[in-house]
Parts: sequence; C-alpha cells; structure tokens
Amino acid sequence: MQGRVVIDEGFCKGCGICVGVCPQSILKLDMDTITPKGYHPATCIDEDACTGCATCALMCPDVAITVYREVRA
Repeated sequence: MQGRVVIDEGFCKGCGICVGVCPQSILKLDMDTITPKGYHPATCIDEDACTGCATCALMCPDVAITVYREVRA
C-alpha cells in the first residue's frame, strides 16, 4: 500500500509530534519555510517511503495532516 501525506501549512504550527511518531521517519520540520503565522511547518521528505499508516494524521493536534492511501486491486 502506498500513501501520500498532505500537510496544510495554514493549520500546522510546527509542533513536531508527527515527526516523532512517523514509523518511516519521512517527516521533518521545514526550517527553510515560515508560515504566515510564524511557524516552521512539517513536510514529507520521501513520499515514496510513505506506507499510508496515518499515524501522523491521528496524532496531529491541529488536524493539519491528511493521508491518502492508494489501494491496488
């Protein structure tokens, strides 16, 4: 199963919880980006490695993460 992580920078406050809970270690805080609210948002650094487990989305306190799963028939 392949997954895709979409992070809404408008809601992400850069708390880093998603970074800590990702079992694939493919999320990080983007220190080169600052949102209009003044935060460094989370970003996915290797979309091909995402398994679609959605742990990041479940743990996000701001509901800033959506995970899409590709199911192959």
